[in-house]
Amino acid sequence: MEKDHSKLERIALRIRRAIIEMTHAAKSGHPGGSLSSVEILTALYFAIMRIDPERPDWEDRDRFVLSKGHASPALYATLALRGYFPEETLFGFRRIDSMLQGHPDMKGTPGVEMSTGSLGLGFSAACGMALAARLDNRDCRVYTLIGDGEAQEGIIWEASMAAAHYRLDNLTAFLDHNGLQIDGPNEEVMSVEPLAAKWKAFGWEVLQVDGHSFGQIMDAVAKAKAVKGRPTMIIAETTKGKGVSFMENAAGWHGKAPGDQERDAALKELEVVCCEC
Repeated sequence: MEKDHSKLERIALRIRRAIIEMTHAAKSGHPGGSLSSVEILTALYFAIMRIDPERPDWEDRDRFVLSKGHASPALYATLALRGYFPEETLFGFRRIDSMLQGHPDMKGTPGVEMSTGSLGLGFSAACGMALAARLDNRDCRVYTLIGDGEAQEGIIWEASMAAAHYRLDNLTAFLDHNGLQIDGPNEEVMSVEPLAAKWKAFGWEVLQVDGHSFGQIMDAVAKAKAVKGRPTMIIAETTKGKGVSFMENAAGWHGKAPGDQERDAALKELEVVCCEC
């Protein structure tokens, strides 16, 4: 993989701009946790996963499941830039006649592998996909992204036990560890620490990275591919609202759309120097 990540950085910037534009146009959505996950999605779709946007149902493709389904703006923007559907479709986000609903819909949106929104559901489905690939003797890999507030759900830990029990070394999960959820800091709502120790105790390989560093993300995925006999959890340290100063580390932007002035200010901070990508 390329060591110069400037192309990925430009793509990530465009995805962040799209997140702001989409949530502003819809007057609803979840910008905070979408912005924190951008580098993870960019790395997966533009540098790591074996996929073909021309054949979204290709049986041997790698799969990605957005378990924290409220971060759909990040996924939709990524899919559009990757070529699954036209970019102009993004401006229909959350409209009644659009294929881009508030949470991902596998039946309505090309590239969406699982309908998610109920927290923990996508993580469990990803485990099932990895097991199915094993049973079908396919060499595809399954990736999933969960939130740290989502890690408070019991279904996450039931699925974690199952993944380790079935030795799903074709499964790599990312935890978007931005430390905030809709009601405030994780530590105040329901502490999920010690995260690394918990997943290790559940039989997972555990790696910790800067979730905004393409180099660290891709190095961790390379290590995960070499792990045999157990799934891998990559704990990505991120910043909620990353890239927009007044949204960063602010729980209030979990599910609040920017108004006109906020959109303009955010886009000014996210100005694209070079759109060639």
